[in-house]
Amino acid sequence: MSSRRSRQSTAGVSRISDDQIIELVSKLRQLLPEIRDRRSDKVSASKVLQETCNYIRSLHREVDDLSERLSQLLATIDTDSAEAAIIRSLIM
Repeated sequence: MSSRRSRQSTAGVSRISDDQIIELVSKLRQLLPEIRDRRSDKVSASKVLQETCNYIRSLHREVDDLSERLSQLLATIDTDSAEAAIIRSLIM
């Protein structure tokens, strides 16, 4: 069986083909600023997956940081103020 053909399904679960994996890794490459901006097209799939995990972790940290900053901001303003209403409308 060629490695390019779809793998056989096991216990009724369909498997992803090598071509589909290549396509998904290529799509991930386009989403990752660290890899997308490189001049070289030679980036291994394992590097793409590693960078994807790193990027997701950094996005989680950024969300946590922004959430903390928003909480601090909300704690310093009057809840009935125009600023509070604007912030509530943005996060709803």
